[in-house]
Amino acid sequence: MTFATWFSFFCAACLIAISPGSGAILSMSHGLAYGVKRASVTILGLQLGLLLVLVIAGAGVGSLLLASETAFGIVKILGALYLIYLGVTQFFSKPPVASDIRDQAADRLHVPSFYRRVLTGFLTNASNPKGIVFMVAVLPNFINSQAALLPQLVILAVTMVIVDTTVMHSYALLASSLQNLMRDAKAQVLQNRLFGAVLVLVGASLFFVKREATVTV
Repeated sequence: MTFATWFSFFCAACLIAISPGSGAILSMSHGLAYGVKRASVTILGLQLGLLLVLVIAGAGVGSLLLASETAFGIVKILGALYLIYLGVTQFFSKPPVASDIRDQAADRLHVPSFYRRVLTGFLTNASNPKGIVFMVAVLPNFINSQAALLPQLVILAVTMVIVDTTVMHSYALLASSLQNLMRDAKAQVLQNRLFGAVLVLVGASLFFVKREATVTV
């Protein structure tokens, strides 16, 4: 892989990561609710899901998935329903009941476990058909068919993960900086309503993703 090819992919990866999506919304939501350190666990899950999408696309499984209307429909529906579930759950979640919401011991009781945060991040990216469609369309443009596939996929995957991790942490940090303004119960309810509604809208938008858009790429 030449430096020019890698740099082109790096620029594309930056644009992909910066574009607001379910991963960015989840990072901001957890950054605001739990802080950057705890949101890092969610972002870890996002990267594991991203790696799975990259492997699916790079191995050619994504092309087969797009060629099957039934398989793609199943992935699309599951991804949409999962994001809608996350949104509805957050929309109706209640702020923690504690005499002092800044008390860290009380706060920890309301933070999802390490495993649950990783799983939430993983499923958010892994079940997103937009990611699969986009990667199947993008990756072939940066892969040299005359060279070994695995080293190229490793380089692209490492680049994508580093870029996406940096951007997601930036989103989480930005949201976390607003924590002091969102400490009272009314502000937390508003936060849950806002992020919950956005997640539901993003999930609903997945129902309109079409596989035909990239079959000819």
